[in-house]
Amino acid sequence: MKFIPHDYQQYAIQFLTEHPVAALLLDMGLGKTVTTLTAINELLFDRFEIRRVLVIAPLRVARDTWSAEIEKWEHLKHLKYSVAVGTSAERRQALHAKTDICILNRENISWLVEESHIPFDFDMLVIDELSGFKNHQTKRFKALMKVRPKVKRIVGLTGTPSSNGLMDLWAEFRLLDMGQRLGRFIGQYRTAYFQPDKRNGMVVYSYKPLPQAEKQIYDKISDITISMKAIDYLQMPELLLTEVPVRLSKQERERYQQLKQELVLDLPDGEITANNAASLSNKLSQLANGAVYDDTGAVIPIHNRKLDALEDLIEAANGKPVLVAYWFKHDRTRIAERLQRLQVSYQEIQSSDSIRNWNAGRLQVGLLHPAAAGHGLNLQAGGSHLIWFGLTWSLELYQQTNARLWRQGQQSETVVIQHLITKGTIDERILKALTRKEQTQTALMTAVCAEIVREENA
Repeated sequence: MKFIPHDYQQYAIQFLTEHPVAALLLDMGLGKTVTTLTAINELLFDRFEIRRVLVIAPLRVARDTWSAEIEKWEHLKHLKYSVAVGTSAERRQALHAKTDICILNRENISWLVEESHIPFDFDMLVIDELSGFKNHQTKRFKALMKVRPKVKRIVGLTGTPSSNGLMDLWAEFRLLDMGQRLGRFIGQYRTAYFQPDKRNGMVVYSYKPLPQAEKQIYDKISDITISMKAIDYLQMPELLLTEVPVRLSKQERERYQQLKQELVLDLPDGEITANNAASLSNKLSQLANGAVYDDTGAVIPIHNRKLDALEDLIEAANGKPVLVAYWFKHDRTRIAERLQRLQVSYQEIQSSDSIRNWNAGRLQVGLLHPAAAGHGLNLQAGGSHLIWFGLTWSLELYQQTNARLWRQGQQSETVVIQHLITKGTIDERILKALTRKEQTQTALMTAVCAEIVREENA
């Protein structure tokens, strides 16, 4: 296939070739892979500025996406590449191969640097999903920092650079520019741009940005960063986000509050415990959805409020296909039981067959777990209606799941995304947090948005 870049892609290609250090914040659907590969091709064979490139990506993306893009486009087919995934022997073979580009899954960067004893002979590094390196304490971050001085060019790609707020940016840009813009040390960054938020005595649990901190941070990184949102450059359908309230009975609310306050919920069928904030959050989310696991792993039903609301929404869809996102396994089981009772055709969207059935319109309901809704899963042909039965705290997974339907190629003029929110529960906090994170994300994307001059058609 012949590649004819859009003007925004041409701008991004030029930016990558002219900036040895670059952060490319591209929304899903804007073609970040082919854009980056085109820049690599120019740097390799037109400018002769680099010899060999290491691409680090999530496993599925490393295994499938980059090689598929190289094979797909006519101007890239001469590029020699190897994919370093699989067993240690398979990875070694790929790394030793005489290729222009070697593609490695990020889980193995520590192995490459610290265990493989393979010389690091790459002079350009591409990090696909830069947000995977937002934690400076991880092994993968520390390993990559050891070899960072050996590369003269580096590109960070992501659509969600600050999925958990501005604190994420320090590690990502420390990796890119070695600390030139946001400081070499996390403590230095915290002191400059944040103040303690939640604390207990001398122990600080969280930080919040100082006034004007966002603008200052964006200004610091703007010279090496370009940002583009899909809605600005693609023919996107209208997106309608709605909240569907679900209300508990008095007894159900009392059970919820009991767990929240005492961390222990006594039920006729068993005992639920929550020993820390993380597990408590998990239990409260389960309870809001209608069922919880006890300490033995057994499922204890609490209420059917969300199932009833889901049934109403499916009925209101009048036979049109509906995608339902769930988080806990017992939610999937309970939803499936309800759909069977209603004699509604459904499948879990995870296999090639189920994806084909959904896109062909053979399913009334598709069940989808957000963790399985990442890169390369195109579901826009099968419907335009998504219902969140239970939410995730992860902005990245939330956005990726929504993007399965709200994307270029969607035939419907409107994509409807509904959230089942149990009132007075943690559901409200999760949705608020996602909204707040998204606002921060939007601010970042806007602040450094590329100024692209679009030539008027003659």
